[in-house]
Amino acid sequence: MARSIFLSGQVDKTKSTSVAEQTAAVLARIDALLDSAGSDKAHIISANIWLADIGNFAEMNSVWDKWVAPGAAPTRATVEARLADPKYHVEIAVIAARKAP
Repeated sequence: MARSIFLSGQVDKTKSTSVAEQTAAVLARIDALLDSAGSDKAHIISANIWLADIGNFAEMNSVWDKWVAPGAAPTRATVEARLADPKYHVEIAVIAARKAP
């Protein structure tokens, strides 16, 4: 079984209106996907975050900081990019390790 988990860019399918709401929804989705793959947020190695407007970094980051596992913050890159739908404000992709058996 592979030791790494690669989650492609996740977006808020409900297309909530605020960056904070979308970030929280995406992180909840990542939690669920990691759990189903045998991992969790404490095992994230790296994260890539795309924001439709980098001016919303602080709003996204406040949600991220509350979510990330204490003492286990992964390496992270955050950039501005045009996302697939104008209603998307944030997209997050992660690479994580599986939990040890």
